[in-house]
Amino acid sequence: MKEFDPDTLAQFNGQDGNPVYIAYQGRVFDVSGSKLWAGGLHMKRHHAARELSADIEAAPHGEEVFDRYPQVGLLKEKTEPVRAMPAMLSFLISRFPFLERHPHPMTVHFPIVFFLSVVLFNILYLSYGVASFKSTSLHCLIAGLLSLPVAMLTGLFTWWLNYMARPMRAVTLKITMSAILLIAGAGALLLRIFVPGILEARGIAGIIYLILILSFVPLVSAIGWLGATLTFPIARR
Repeated sequence: MKEFDPDTLAQFNGQDGNPVYIAYQGRVFDVSGSKLWAGGLHMKRHHAARELSADIEAAPHGEEVFDRYPQVGLLKEKTEPVRAMPAMLSFLISRFPFLERHPHPMTVHFPIVFFLSVVLFNILYLSYGVASFKSTSLHCLIAGLLSLPVAMLTGLFTWWLNYMARPMRAVTLKITMSAILLIAGAGALLLRIFVPGILEARGIAGIIYLILILSFVPLVSAIGWLGATLTFPIARR
C-alpha cells in the first residue's frame, strides 16, 4: 500500500482536478466521492490533504464513516523533532482534556464583552447623563484589563500546544492587536483616574479618551474575526 508523508498528502486537496484525500489514525482515505468534501473543504471548516484524527474525534460521527470510502495508503509519522512537553503539563492535559482545546475559546469571551461594554456604557452616559452608566463603564474597563492578559496567555498556550508556535499571520496579527488593545485600555484607565470629569471634558484629554475607547470596537472585532478564521477557515474559491 502506498505511503504518504505530509508533503505528498498535501497534493491531494481537491483543487485543480486533484482527488480529495484525508488521513485518520495513520490511514489515508479517498473521499472524492463525497459531496460533503466537494472542493476539498468539509463543513466550511475541515480542509482535505491533512491528518484529521483530532477533528474527527470531536465530530458528531465516528470512524465508521470511512467504511464508505477506499483506503489508498498509509501516512508516515512525522520525522521532524517534536518538542518535549513538560511532564507536569502532559499530566494535566491527560487528566483534564479540557485544557488541550478550550481554555482560550472560553477566556477570550470575557475581554470581548467587557471592552465593548466600556464603549456602550460611555455612550449611554453621554446620551442620558445617568451616573450609574459612568460607574459601570469604569468597572467594565477594569474587568477588561484584568481578563485580557489571561486571554492572551491562554492564546499563546494554545498556539504552542496545537501549532508548535510556528509563524502564522493570523496569530501574529492577533498578538499585535491584543497588545495595542492592552495599551489603549491602560491609557484610558489612567485618564479616568487622573483626570477628573474626563467624560465631560472638552479639551485634548477628553478627545484622547474618546479616541482610545472607540478604538476598542475595531480592535476587538478584528481580533475576534482573526480567531474565527483559525477555528473556521475561510474557503478559497
